[in-house]
Amino acid sequence: MKAVGEQPMSIQDSSDYVIAAKPSKVRYVVLAMLLVATTLNYVDRSALGIVAPGLSKSLSLDKMQMGELFAAFGLAYSFALLPGGLLADVLGSRLAYALSLVGWSFATLTQGLANGYHMLLGSRLTMGALEAPAFPSNARSVTLWFPAQERGFATSVYVMGQYIGTPLFTGLLLWISTTYGWRSVFFVTGACGILFSLVWYRLYRDPHQHKTVNAAELQYINEGRSTGVQKAREKFNWRMALQLLRYRQILAICLGKFCNNTLLVFFTTWFMTYLIEARHMSMIKVGIFQALPFLGATAGILVAGSLSDFFIRRGVSVSAARKAPLIIGTLLGASVVFVNFVESNAMVIAILTIAFFAQGIGSMSWAAVSEIAPRQYVGLTSSITSLAANIAGVTTPLMIGYITHHTGHFYWALNLMGAICLLGTFSYSIFLGKLSRIEL
Repeated sequence: MKAVGEQPMSIQDSSDYVIAAKPSKVRYVVLAMLLVATTLNYVDRSALGIVAPGLSKSLSLDKMQMGELFAAFGLAYSFALLPGGLLADVLGSRLAYALSLVGWSFATLTQGLANGYHMLLGSRLTMGALEAPAFPSNARSVTLWFPAQERGFATSVYVMGQYIGTPLFTGLLLWISTTYGWRSVFFVTGACGILFSLVWYRLYRDPHQHKTVNAAELQYINEGRSTGVQKAREKFNWRMALQLLRYRQILAICLGKFCNNTLLVFFTTWFMTYLIEARHMSMIKVGIFQALPFLGATAGILVAGSLSDFFIRRGVSVSAARKAPLIIGTLLGASVVFVNFVESNAMVIAILTIAFFAQGIGSMSWAAVSEIAPRQYVGLTSSITSLAANIAGVTTPLMIGYITHHTGHFYWALNLMGAICLLGTFSYSIFLGKLSRIEL
């Protein structure tokens, strides 16, 4: 019973009470879904590399054909990056991601039905094109769900999906391949993606449409958005893209990202074949050893941000602090050549773990891009540099396939990757120069 003289709670008081309540944590559920989706993304694109030794024998495919199949994904993905980003903007993350997930998962599944090179090629091209909306949808979701001060953390969490899926699931997928045949790997991974697309569509909503997010969390997200007057989004045009490519800093980062990404592509395509055919490891050893380089790369990503912040706290300029991880990581990535000079499989895995750890450090180029991009063309600059990085998804598999087909071993392929890392080091340390905002 209401006490005598007690005033009824006004609408404003009720609103203040709700706002004062503890913010809900729905954004972390969304982040967990983004991590799962990104993990599935990379497991699906890596599945061909996992079963490549058995698949190539079963379908009588040579090394050049396998290289072309690996490269087909990167080719389609690169061309579809811009349309994929536009699709995420037009349809929103919920629908765009669901369609992308179910589409690339069906394309993954059809690889298990392939009876030869051409059907596999069509499946890989389709999968590459349909995965393109995934990362733009990730970025859009993080921007909507996380305040500015938490976006760096959120981005690093879902980016880890690129690296943790392989060590977590490769052992299982190798066992499935050995027990039930290589086709079953594509059936399992494709089916998982299709099921998760339903989960995503059922659970995901933008913040203002989500039923379980409370007013306090919405206020926290909104208060943490970038302040200031936002300019209208610039429309994409090829003339401006060509103008940006006239700047030395952008060309340097494009070249550096391409060189650094070469190592990542090797580990997601030819790595299993190298362990089995060049190092003559058993499936059991491969299942155990393959995880270590990917865990190293995950640690590299986490170290990179801390390393850059450490330099800034020590009074180092922003330019030098942002460049240091890129130079150190890309240079250390050249250590991959040392596997050509050791016999011990344990030493081989140790060297590859160091090289992939370095690749993770060197992948922190997004921070450098944010320092140089014209303020009205940050998105366009990011797209250009991302496209340059993804070209490695085409050239690396073809390069390794051609060399191993004509030489019968990986010796010169690994040496060439080391030389590419040195080229990237030159680009970041000398060609890039001092980081400064480009003013148009």
